[in-house]
Amino acid sequence: MTRKRHKPEEIVAKLRQVDVLVSQGRSVADALRSIGVTEVTYDRWRQEFGGLKSDQVKRLKDLETENLRLRRAVADLTLDKLILKEAASGNW
Repeated sequence: MTRKRHKPEEIVAKLRQVDVLVSQGRSVADALRSIGVTEVTYDRWRQEFGGLKSDQVKRLKDLETENLRLRRAVADLTLDKLILKEAASGNW
């Protein structure tokens, strides 16, 4: 069985759909079955994306991507600095 990767905007839409179905009187299990996700996935999505709007989710993902890029850049520069420091001290 292949896993489907949902986009953040799709996740927010599905969370809202579950909220609407539950407010109409359906059980959470039935609502989850209708959108095609498990309870574990639903709980994980609610923990990460609960209460956010689509534009906020897109901004969050962009910031996480930028943060990862900057962390890699800092790691590379730190490594270069350590190499230069060791070379300057003559311990090579």
